[in-house]
Amino acid sequence: MGPAFAQWFLERAKSHGAFETRLVDLKEVNLPLFDEPRHPRLRQYEHAHTQAWSALVSSADAFVFVMPEYNDSAPPSFTNALTFLSQEWAYKPAGFVSYGGASGGLRAVESAEGQLCALKVMPLPESVSVPMFSQHLQDGHFKGGESFDKSATGMLNELARWSGALAPLRG
Repeated sequence: MGPAFAQWFLERAKSHGAFETRLVDLKEVNLPLFDEPRHPRLRQYEHAHTQAWSALVSSADAFVFVMPEYNDSAPPSFTNALTFLSQEWAYKPAGFVSYGGASGGLRAVESAEGQLCALKVMPLPESVSVPMFSQHLQDGHFKGGESFDKSATGMLNELARWSGALAPLRG
């Protein structure tokens, strides 16, 4: 279901205008289970998939993670993608669009925040949470609505503020 939520948010991010946006699907990135022989802090990557992932993450000033909740946690693909890199994540803000059952994916976000903080990413409290997500889908598209739009705008406003404030640290 991730693409439906990602596409909805991408449209809002583009219309917001504060960012050059790029949609990245971890399924398409297709990282194997972490396979680099050296610690990511060294940035001595042997594999082309890691080098490409490093370039992509390095080029970003901020992130919004579209996150489902699995087993009360973030999906393993998210954790694996974080594990491949270290310095590339640092001093960038992150927001979340989460979806799930009654909690709207908030337990996944909570588990992801700790992982991100360890990489010096600033997770924002502003987010978009979609509880009972299947009720908000129509023909494979997220219907959204006024409350979701307001949450997305608030998160994007904060993401722009934090991205600017953290820019000197990324320099």
